Amino acid sequence: MTWFDDETAIRVTGDHAWSCHLDRHWNIGETPNGGYALMPVLRALGELAGHPDPLTVTAHFLRPALPDRDGVVEGRTVRRGRTIGTATASLVQDGSERLVAMAAFGVFGDSDDRSELDLSPPADIAPPDECFGASDLEEGIDLAIASRVEVRLDPGCAVPGASALARVDGWARLADGSAPSALALPLFADAFPPSIYPKLGRVGWVPTIELTVQVRRAPAPGWIRGSFVCDDVADGRLIETGTLWDESGRIVARSRQLAMLLADPT
Repeated sequence: MTWFDDETAIRVTGDHAWSCHLDRHWNIGETPNGGYALMPVLRALGELAGHPDPLTVTAHFLRPALPDRDGVVEGRTVRRGRTIGTATASLVQDGSERLVAMAAFGVFGDSDDRSELDLSPPADIAPPDECFGASDLEEGIDLAIASRVEVRLDPGCAVPGASALARVDGWARLADGSAPSALALPLFADAFPPSIYPKLGRVGWVPTIELTVQVRRAPAPGWIRGSFVCDDVADGRLIETGTLWDESGRIVARSRQLAMLLADPT
């Protein structure tokens, strides 16, 4: 078992109900990363939907998840079709819903063909060994998740407040060396530092309100390359759009999230 498999595992406890345990090693500050908290729910959604591959998931984060605490995943099948199944489920801890999600699952095709519409990864992203570790940044918050997901940022977006663009480019992989999976792509989509960081500098915790990830194909082994841009900030909330590629340069996921821009705690 890898850290990812072991620490996102679910166990059947009843009809459409599972237990899970959220580990503190995936924390941002005192709170489990939202993409990580979603993983046990996504596993249950796959069982409810009856198909192997996640196609799209939308999660609403109602309140912070609790680290080093058991949880209950409760869900229902919305529709189980021949090619696509849809289900909804929630994570409950200490009697309160922490997040609720809906996902569609299907089956990826075998073709590696690329459409002429495929977005190529930015040509100016430095290779991983020339990038900065996310834990080295001055984000103003403890990143326990760095022990589980290794994130490296392009030097151009690793200096706080030094860029006119709210854009983060870099690489991510599971820290234990295990290969990325399609199921893990929503985690990677929420694991990078906030794209507002290069423009504003220290921003502390930027909690996600809603996250949608469309998974396009299973990734090849190796690093996941990511590019995230924020071009909309209003009323203390921001919108971020992201793209993930695998090492072969194929798009493996697109993401969009609404998050809260909180004041720097210092």
